[in-house]
Amino acid sequence: MLEGKKIVVVLPAYNAARTLETTYREIPFPLVDEVVLVDDQSTDRTVAEASRLGLRHIIVHEKNKGYGGNQKTCYDRALELGADIVIMLHPDYQYTPRLIPAMAGIIASGLYPVVIASRILGKGALAGGMPRYKYAANRALTLFQNLLMDQKLSEYHTGYRAFGRSVLEHIDYHQNSDGFVFDNELLAQILFAGFQIAEVTCPTKYFREASSINFKSSLAYGLGVLRVSFSYFLQKHGLARVKLFQSAARTR
Repeated sequence: MLEGKKIVVVLPAYNAARTLETTYREIPFPLVDEVVLVDDQSTDRTVAEASRLGLRHIIVHEKNKGYGGNQKTCYDRALELGADIVIMLHPDYQYTPRLIPAMAGIIASGLYPVVIASRILGKGALAGGMPRYKYAANRALTLFQNLLMDQKLSEYHTGYRAFGRSVLEHIDYHQNSDGFVFDNELLAQILFAGFQIAEVTCPTKYFREASSINFKSSLAYGLGVLRVSFSYFLQKHGLARVKLFQSAARTR
């Protein structure tokens, strides 16, 4: 615990057998109270590896539900366990678990209810091996979203996030996509609801075992981001009623 807050780390896993141990060993126990791994029908030994490492909370989907569908199960279980702070960490070791104390501390202290680990703050993205086309796409999409959504985030596309319990209870994340655009939809809902988001600089690692979506999926994600941005703009200015934001009435 941190300042009396229960911290649960969730690991949305798919074919993470090679990197799970490295990721898990860096999680700062006993600061973290529980770790939940949700396996989305991996074809490797992810579940067996999680059992070998002694994870207490392992959930295996009966069928592949997608990246967004995996996170829905992660957050549901974390809330059931009584989490005050939920940290979503990819088990592919692309992001370092060593940032967990800093991210949790920001929420536990009451400064911000949401923290994202940005690969773009500083120069860590390219230094860590992010492909230049992904870096360019990240910057372009982020600029577009900041303009339409009137925000100043350095990126919307990191997969390393921390949430206070009240945020996940307020946002109806179950209506979001089961695909990769889930991440973007969730941030848009959070911002629309008036929650503030803090960012911390995060080094990143791109290597063969780290997960990465293919070009087709990247294109679909990019189009999804554009849809979310336009929807946010239309809803905010009263030009349309978008289902995505109906459950995210402003809290501030």
